[in-house]
Amino acid sequence: MKQSVSVLPKTAVSRPGARRRPLKRTEQRRAVETRLAILNAALAEFAEKGFDAASIRAVANRTGLQHPLITYHFRNKDILWRATAEYAFGRIRGEWDGLEETNVGMSALDRLRSEYRTLFRYTVAFPEFHRFMRQECTTNNPRLRWVAKTVVMPLINRLLPQIASLQNAKLLPLMEPIVFHYMMVSLTAMLAEFGPEMGVTSKLAADDPRVVESYWQAVDKMIFGKSVRLPSTREQGMQTHGAAAAVRRSSIVTSR
Repeated sequence: MKQSVSVLPKTAVSRPGARRRPLKRTEQRRAVETRLAILNAALAEFAEKGFDAASIRAVANRTGLQHPLITYHFRNKDILWRATAEYAFGRIRGEWDGLEETNVGMSALDRLRSEYRTLFRYTVAFPEFHRFMRQECTTNNPRLRWVAKTVVMPLINRLLPQIASLQNAKLLPLMEPIVFHYMMVSLTAMLAEFGPEMGVTSKLAADDPRVVESYWQAVDKMIFGKSVRLPSTREQGMQTHGAAAAVRRSSIVTSR
């Protein structure tokens, strides 16, 4: 049996024969904010502890919400994990969609470069995302198979034809397109993966704008042949705001 888990609240359930009254706008906004708070807390919890050690009660503690309120929105831990995965990948998809809307006419190479740069910027801002996925990639478990089929492959299938086409045009290094993709994923996740260790060994912060800028300049030049300035903090904020609005309009579907 499948359940639709949406970032938008459900309307109130009416008595048989009665007219259904939509929730007031303030109630709808509060429900959306509650669900987003739960999903962000769940992302941090699963990223830190993994699925087995994480708990709904710990997610409740992170948000300051009562345990029954968490289970009202997400009935069990598996449903919460799946909703969290779709929420995180939905944000990336929303930012990629925003690129297509705001960068009409860009070259194929610039489009692919922008998509990976967006993924990099997201993992720097939300390192929990990379750690969340890393927790599941150590074993061939049902959650990994589900997330690969449901949310990862649609994004990969969006990228692979672009990679193959650019390789045929001799604009990208030759290798299997899927291998190229995972090479780029590892490069985009470097600061998220090694940031804590780097802070101890060098006192550098992985989210320092100078570190972020210089690192991606090097990656961009090494892979795509030239360096391109990352968007400014103000530009990133405008893009993130637009992507967040797109995510709020989307729904998250998971299985019960």
